[in-house]
Amino acid sequence: MSRSAKAHILLILTTLVWGATFAEIKDVLDRGLSSAMLFNAVRMAFAAFALGLVFLFRGKLRGISAATLRDGIIAGAFLWAGYEFQTQGLIYTTPSKSAFLTGVSVVLVPIFLVLFWRKKTNHWTLLGVAAAFVGLFLLTVPAQAGSALGDFASVNRGDLLTLGCAISFGFQIIFLGHATRRHPFEQIAFLQTITAATLMFMSVPVIEHPHMEFSPRLIAAVVITGLLGTAAAFTVQAWAQQFMAATNTALIFALEPVFAWITSFIIYGERLGWRAGAGALLILIGILTSELLGHPVESEGASLATT
Repeated sequence: MSRSAKAHILLILTTLVWGATFAEIKDVLDRGLSSAMLFNAVRMAFAAFALGLVFLFRGKLRGISAATLRDGIIAGAFLWAGYEFQTQGLIYTTPSKSAFLTGVSVVLVPIFLVLFWRKKTNHWTLLGVAAAFVGLFLLTVPAQAGSALGDFASVNRGDLLTLGCAISFGFQIIFLGHATRRHPFEQIAFLQTITAATLMFMSVPVIEHPHMEFSPRLIAAVVITGLLGTAAAFTVQAWAQQFMAATNTALIFALEPVFAWITSFIIYGERLGWRAGAGALLILIGILTSELLGHPVESEGASLATT
């Protein structure tokens, strides 16, 4: 199996983990065991600690250059900003709008590549992005009587903040792919994670009233989301993006609400109906269209590596 094929499979599995752990995080927050940003900071710090131990033991963190440090910090700063905007946006907007607007990064990645990196995008890839975009809307935004836009009948401050989340995650995907083609992916994964954790702890007392009730349930959630959803997931993403186009990465990430929907159905018996099913199908069609008919992965990788 080629490295590109392995990268795609592993990134899909990573997105599956993110979608599955969404229910875990929601349960902790619903129980009031922790404030949102403090929970994110703790699990991010736990992930950074775990990655540091593993990579130090394997000798992967020796000789970190100034350029590696710079690129890792940039990726980590965008990662932190994405979480920050998303969490703050949820205070003012609905979960459905937040999920959709976060997924807008699927569309923003190819736009950013054209605007800032002069990367040409295949029309099949654009068609796949458009299909995934419509699918995201159908899957995450519930229908509303008398409005074709559903939950988007009005736009508020939370929507704008969440759009900032999509912009941040879009740049994080691009800069992470750029960094891992120039530097050891282990170093970038660690630097990105510890940067995001540091910024989160610095910003927690500014943006929320932090609280955390330590209990077996909270510890289990931190370990599961920290090791699987953060440490392992970000390491896999850093490795995989060496061999994948940033647009393809963003498209695969559009599967997260699909996997979250499936998890909610299995665990909670939640049924979302034909609209959500059609949205999930369109996302899959968009990914397959881009993967099978779009540009080869290596072409974009070479382009980014020379910028």
